[in-house]
Amino acid sequence: MVLLGFFDDHGLSYRKKKALESDREYDLLGMEQAAKEAKIPEIENKKILERSVKYGLEAAPSIGDRTISTFTREPRPAYAGIPTFLRAPFLEDVRKVGEYDVAFMGVPFDIGTTYRAGARFGPEAIRRISKLYTSYSYEKGVDLVESLNMCDVGDVFTIANIEKSFDQIFKAVSHVFAQGTLPVMLGGDHAIGYPCLKAIADNVDGKVGIIHMDRHLDLQEKDMDERMHTTPWFHATNIPNAPPENLVQVGIGGWQVPREAVQNVRKFNTTAISIMDIERLGIEKVAEIALEKAWKGAKAVYLSVDIDSFDAGFVPGTGWPEPGGFTPREGLKFLDLIAREGICGLEVVEVSPPYDISDKTALLATRIIADVLASMVDAGKLGKKFS
Repeated sequence: MVLLGFFDDHGLSYRKKKALESDREYDLLGMEQAAKEAKIPEIENKKILERSVKYGLEAAPSIGDRTISTFTREPRPAYAGIPTFLRAPFLEDVRKVGEYDVAFMGVPFDIGTTYRAGARFGPEAIRRISKLYTSYSYEKGVDLVESLNMCDVGDVFTIANIEKSFDQIFKAVSHVFAQGTLPVMLGGDHAIGYPCLKAIADNVDGKVGIIHMDRHLDLQEKDMDERMHTTPWFHATNIPNAPPENLVQVGIGGWQVPREAVQNVRKFNTTAISIMDIERLGIEKVAEIALEKAWKGAKAVYLSVDIDSFDAGFVPGTGWPEPGGFTPREGLKFLDLIAREGICGLEVVEVSPPYDISDKTALLATRIIADVLASMVDAGKLGKKFS
């Protein structure tokens, strides 16, 4: 008999899920998802349109749709407006961040890169391409605007010094998290993982687990004599309440994994799951293992997504592209399963717009964030769920 561990206590087993599928009202998920939309109100979206007309002036008399304003203050049209992430309101006074469920923050930092720089422009690119999205997900049956109170607090003021920038990032994330708001970081290179995790661990009374999607281990002590984007989890797992046995790294493989980092997997007793494991075991089993390891004895789990965990053909705009990673469908499925158990923070890193093509790397980063939030809402872990 296979012991399902984490899911025995915290979720549905795969077999139970399959049994429930037989009770579906619809044969097609597409029809089930369409029916789910009818239960979602449109209260907050209507308020946005009303505010836009109020503050942006009524449209010219020739405009038939009177929800259109003269100056746009709402998500329409996609090509206009000042880009915040998913058009969330910009919060100028960050002292009020505790009034929100979720706060998006840019971390424009790339002096921790060891080859192709450019991730400092990642937050800008992600915000800009996020204008393509509405707040409603057909698959999830969730409208983020109706379910969550979200804001964009802008960018952390990073300095041209790695350690001083770490201090700034630590203070920013700590401030948001300590107010009871979920911090979502738009990176930035992966060096930010250490100060982000440190900020959360400093505010959690208990252990914090880490689920890290990447092609690389990022588990060295130093790189070129500094704490770079190859080193965050070495230092994060030296934090007393973020022990290495609660670090799970998923998608590892290829020709860019330093042997020092591999040696530290054995030395620290972390869990490394390769792409070959994913092929052999499947996404659901790998997610089960990752959740069990990360949550073992932990009060919270932090989610770190390096965009290069996806196959290089899908994410050209990154510093260390590596073929053979997740397909978007695989990666998004894995993230859905992880997010449904709840997370304490999310970072998406290593989007490097100078190398991107048609913004598709930045778009996948947007999709990751939106999907993770929607999965948490749908699972009842965050915000309001309508059923």
